[in-house]
Amino acid sequence: AGMSDGDAADLVQDVFTLLVRKLPDFRYNANQSFRAWLRTVLLNRLRETLRRRSVVANGSDASDEQPAALDSLHDLEEREYAAWITARALQIMQREFEPTTWRACWEQVVEERPAASVAAELGITVGAAYAARSRVLRKLRHELHDLLG
Repeated sequence: AGMSDGDAADLVQDVFTLLVRKLPDFRYNANQSFRAWLRTVLLNRLRETLRRRSVVANGSDASDEQPAALDSLHDLEEREYAAWITARALQIMQREFEPTTWRACWEQVVEERPAASVAAELGITVGAAYAARSRVLRKLRHELHDLLG
């Protein structure tokens, strides 16, 4: 979040102190993300810290201003969330496709191998390798569009 090492360490200590108080009452819900809850705790503590500093520095409450630290943290949060959603979608989708179809796509897209090489290894035609990649990627785009809006 653009903080100094000392400030970041203080923030982590504040969050841990808060967690010691809050975790006994925390009830895990499998339909919600623990990481999202923890991120919210961190962001709220960071906002409070930045607001306190602003009040001390300016002698007034400047909480309407969006500090650069929050902007960079928000960007990181968005990238991390998109990466998590993508990984989760891939896990779910892998179960929806035959192993050969999934592997044909994976090898071409992630491993960046040519379709002919993948097809030869899997014992399928080059056209089937291309079709597998197309089907899996189309489904992935559809799932991510629904999840990410």
